Amino acid sequence: MTPFVRIQNIGEFIEQEVTIKGWLYNKRSSGKLRFLLVRDGSATIQCIVSKNDIPAEVFENCDLLTQESSIEVTGRVSRDERSPLGYEIQVSNLSIVQIAEEYPISKKEHGVDFLMDNRHLWLRSSQQHAILRIRHEVIRAAREFFDQRDFILVDSPIFTPNAAEGTSTLFETDYFDGKAYLTQSGQLYGEAAAMAFGRIYCFGPTFRAEKSKTRRHLTEFWMIEPEVAYFNLQDDMQLAEEFVAHLVQSVLKNRLPELKVLERDISKLENIKAPFPKIHYREAVAMIKKENPAFIDGDDFGAPDETIISEKFDRPVIVHHYPAAVKAFYMKRDPQEPEYALAMDMLAPEGYGEIIGGSQREDDYELLIGRIRDHGLPVENFQWYLDLRRYGSVPHAGFGLGIERTVTWICGIKHLREAIPFPRLMQRIYP
Repeated sequence: MTPFVRIQNIGEFIEQEVTIKGWLYNKRSSGKLRFLLVRDGSATIQCIVSKNDIPAEVFENCDLLTQESSIEVTGRVSRDERSPLGYEIQVSNLSIVQIAEEYPISKKEHGVDFLMDNRHLWLRSSQQHAILRIRHEVIRAAREFFDQRDFILVDSPIFTPNAAEGTSTLFETDYFDGKAYLTQSGQLYGEAAAMAFGRIYCFGPTFRAEKSKTRRHLTEFWMIEPEVAYFNLQDDMQLAEEFVAHLVQSVLKNRLPELKVLERDISKLENIKAPFPKIHYREAVAMIKKENPAFIDGDDFGAPDETIISEKFDRPVIVHHYPAAVKAFYMKRDPQEPEYALAMDMLAPEGYGEIIGGSQREDDYELLIGRIRDHGLPVENFQWYLDLRRYGSVPHAGFGLGIERTVTWICGIKHLREAIPFPRLMQRIYP
């Protein structure tokens, strides 16, 4: 019986007859030969159909095929050094599963709105295919990194009764007889889990109702968030740099063909090795003011400010000790510099901006309850969170890495919308 194989494994079947199942990506003709480019989701291979080697009906069927028609192809695998894959198939039989209608995404240029309206089809293109395979590798490598360090995955809820990052960007929803909110972060629940397991991470979708149309924002995105008991800010920064270096090096090792499809300058990625440069907020402000004298000391950084900083380095840079006034209620203040929070952001090079935000958490009960009140948040909704400071409180820290921003940077693409299968933007919820 002819084995069914995935195209990516075709090299294991040299000079053997196999069957592949997939879709017609492209075709061309030359006399008595038909050259079919077939993809199956794992890779793409050229299938050569010779009129002299197959029944006339099968050869005629090749001329009926349209782009994205679904087919099953049987043939002998042979080497072809000219092929990107290194192999081709000499076809002995071909069956049609379905003849596709005229495919809306042709080889001509299309506008972004058209491509986004057809995102369900755009995913089949070689560039989008490459991006999402790199996304898969980033996620695989992230889980590998934490598994190797004895972290426990603890899933956090999507529905929450309160805000983690401020109430202005919450999506509110009816929840039976009350109200609930889509999570902005799994962090608060991650802190509870860290007090139980020592070191954990959560990974899932997060939601921000930010009315922003920049290339760095989605309303739904994925974050991976480690949290570690007995960690301070220095520990947190070291974990973050080792983590990001691992992600980049894993992509370089396992997804080089995809990076080539994207024409990514891999020399820029090869520099991404720990340790990363680390600068105090004051140093970062000095850099910004040289190019933007109007920047106000004490403000948080916007995208242009982050770009000014990151352009000074050939790898991610960590900015730490942000002004406490612009940071979240749960971030611990530096006892030596109480106007600064023990917070850090990692800025990706090449103008891609923040990919990680983290901090040491406030572990003192009285200070934390004061901060909750100062931020105008309902104390009653945080009683469980305050319990963590009543029963065995310890120093702890963590961070969140945005998957889409990281993938966008590693791929060298312009907009986050291509770094997630079906993006949700301020004015887009279709398809």
